[in-house]
Amino acid sequence: MNVAALVSGGVDSSVAVHLLKEQGITPDIFYIRIGMEDEEGYINCPAEEDIELTQWIAHHYGCRFEEVDLHREYWDRVVSYTIDSVRRGLTPNPDVMCNRLIKFGAFDEVRGHGYDRIATGHYATTDTFNGTTYLATAKDPVKDQTDFLSQLEYAQIQRLLFPIGGLMKSEVRAIAAQAALPSATRKDSQGICFLGKINYNDFIKRYLGEREGDIVDLESGHILGKHRGYWFHTIGQRKGLYLGGGPWFVVKKDIENNVLYVSQGYDPEAQYSRSIPLIGFRWLSGMNPGGTGIKFKIRHTPEFHPGHLTVNPDGTAHIESEESIQGIAAGQYATIYDIEAHLVIASGMIF
Repeated sequence: MNVAALVSGGVDSSVAVHLLKEQGITPDIFYIRIGMEDEEGYINCPAEEDIELTQWIAHHYGCRFEEVDLHREYWDRVVSYTIDSVRRGLTPNPDVMCNRLIKFGAFDEVRGHGYDRIATGHYATTDTFNGTTYLATAKDPVKDQTDFLSQLEYAQIQRLLFPIGGLMKSEVRAIAAQAALPSATRKDSQGICFLGKINYNDFIKRYLGEREGDIVDLESGHILGKHRGYWFHTIGQRKGLYLGGGPWFVVKKDIENNVLYVSQGYDPEAQYSRSIPLIGFRWLSGMNPGGTGIKFKIRHTPEFHPGHLTVNPDGTAHIESEESIQGIAAGQYATIYDIEAHLVIASGMIF
């Protein structure tokens, strides 16, 4: 079997290579460079240490190493998507788009198409149901990353290998330590890579600027203060409002008039809803496995929510949750699982 392994220099992808070698597979190792700088050197994602660690893994396991530069594709497909989504008042998910459009999209166009399988260090698995391959949850519920992979195409899912998907994070660390891998104690990466050390609001300000608007109490209609632009705020946000008498939560945005609506209290009712409308809905493996009862997530957490799914002929869908959900934000993706919360069966963007 001809396998390409996407390795970042972190412990997860390093152990994935180790496990492949234990199975008698010697993959070709690829490091995808996606950080970039604009004409003024504003955006930066330092990669030298990552590349050195990835090269060490390749040399240690006798694998061919290649660096693939996809920074232009990342800018065109992911960074631009992020800026445009924020401009439209949405809450984007760059990680979801990076997986679909870069790691399993642009990489496949450039190099991956020549391989039978693509292996990564994601916490996920695949499983077969009625002869169809599904993306499926990992053993570790806290580290499970199926929500970040929920926009993949069926053709992509069929070719994926997730060597660490059946392990807890602690087990991955233990394997790395036993194998004396240099990444064994390395911290997990956090945040959006293209930002490097740049503050998220500074990044948004550079491309969208500032525009003062009102912060309004949803219940009373009173103006409580001012903000610098709706694009700096997300639904469910509490910090950064600088209002007295709180806590206050962002519960609604009026994009046309640049108004933020907030609600007061530690658990305001206005934060919650059971109704989740979706656009761009699709079955990940091309079919409905049966039934309307589902489990779902609308953010990266270990918890699943029970609900019922209705799919419309026009490509929209609707989740009716059995429990009230906090902070439902347009632009985020809902990941829909079977009733056992094992198979990823569908996804769509909240609107």
